[in-house]
Amino acid sequence: MKIIVTGATGMLGRPLCAALLEDGHDVVALSRNPESAAKKLNPNVTCLKWDGKRVGEWADAVDGSDGIVNLAGENIAGSRWTDAYKKRIIDSRVNAGNAVAEAILSVTKKPSFLIQASATGYYGGGGDNVLNEQSPLGDTFLAEVVDKWEKSVSALQSSAIRVAYPRIGVVIGKEGGIVEKLRLPFQMFVGGPPGDGQQYISWIHIKDVVDAIRFLIHTESTSGHYNLTAPNPVRMTEFSKAFGAALGRPSWLPVPAFALKLALQQMAEETALLSQRIQPARLLEAGFSFSFPNVADALKDQL
Repeated sequence: MKIIVTGATGMLGRPLCAALLEDGHDVVALSRNPESAAKKLNPNVTCLKWDGKRVGEWADAVDGSDGIVNLAGENIAGSRWTDAYKKRIIDSRVNAGNAVAEAILSVTKKPSFLIQASATGYYGGGGDNVLNEQSPLGDTFLAEVVDKWEKSVSALQSSAIRVAYPRIGVVIGKEGGIVEKLRLPFQMFVGGPPGDGQQYISWIHIKDVVDAIRFLIHTESTSGHYNLTAPNPVRMTEFSKAFGAALGRPSWLPVPAFALKLALQQMAEETALLSQRIQPARLLEAGFSFSFPNVADALKDQL
């Protein structure tokens, strides 16, 4: 198949492109800087220019392609949540989704599927309650982001295009994300859980993210929303202990909630201190098997 990937040079995009090539697909990456992207990706990946906002010449590649994986979006932890940065977070996702949907509808030979990235931020906080794909929209900023993100491709609802929305949890991967942020404090013997550590974290190994997206690509019966989280969410105290153990370090110094709120404000309340106990119900029902269902094994593999 010919598969187009946006956000191809990001934490998820790079291993996904590599896996798709291994599957025998032709991969086209859309990037603001195709020259730079070509240096980061396998030379067999075709890199085309895209500003992340509008339909351009890259739409020619959409015509006759088999599918698109849209991972484009500003890093939610890339800066403090000023009003301007929050707007960038939303606009980067909505503009990209709108452009992808417009491109699909504009071409003669349309792709058969779109994998539209999403996030578990949709649900907001759930405390100790178990959340699944049927759980309602939350009332947080990230819930608003995800709702608009998913709706950005709503123009495809009346088409024959199969659309799947992987709602991705906290990704455990050695190059970026939570591992990158926690590694140094733990290596310096000052690692520990945020707040009281009783909040749940719904995590997933990066290999399982890539494999789940491949599963959604190849399983034609899948569409709609799928939680991409491991089936065993844990409290932050357990996650921190497993993180420390994987590095051979203790997990003894909790980060006070007030300090996180002082430093990160709303971002702390909706990320590190938020409790999400999420189950990947639909993914399991569809027959997907996780390579890393347990957090200790996932962290040892990446650390």
